[in-house]
Amino acid sequence: MLTRWRTASRAQTRRHARVGASVAGGVAALVMGVVGCTSIVGGTPEADTSEAPAYRSSVSASVSASEATSSIRETQRQQSMTTQAVRGACGRFASSSSDAVDVVNKYVEAFNNGGDISGTAGPAVEALNHSADEVVAAINDKLSPDLTDAFNTYAQAARGVATAISAKSPVSVYNARKDELNRARDKGMQLCKAF
Repeated sequence: MLTRWRTASRAQTRRHARVGASVAGGVAALVMGVVGCTSIVGGTPEADTSEAPAYRSSVSASVSASEATSSIRETQRQQSMTTQAVRGACGRFASSSSDAVDVVNKYVEAFNNGGDISGTAGPAVEALNHSADEVVAAINDKLSPDLTDAFNTYAQAARGVATAISAKSPVSVYNARKDELNRARDKGMQLCKAF
């Protein structure tokens, strides 16, 4: 026995209306697609030979433009990779050489002021050799010959100063090698400024 009518909530009513509208729209689109695809056009296919040269020219120009754009993008990509490689190498050079200079200056200060020469000599030698190793490791095929040369010259000069310190060479020998190191470092830093 029915005692009262059940009513649907407004949310259910709206949902049912949306679903119904979506189904009706889908059916209408399907019917239009089927009807639109069933008509056949009569006639004989013919190529418009007067337009063919213009079409070929257009396609050729499009291909050329695409190749040029692709070439430009590749060149830009290569330049970006080169710049990143050089900046990375120059960063390692600047950082390690600066660290070495700081440690060597402590040795020089101890030497000039009668301080702990033996306690500062070891760290100075180690810092110079480490810097030389870092700079040589930073050399890559993206560096210019001049920059590669400058890095190699710096590494040799750093090892030369390290040898002068560890061998307790005369001051004149140390100073000559230190001057070579400073020139090599300055040249490397100057070349790196371009990047």
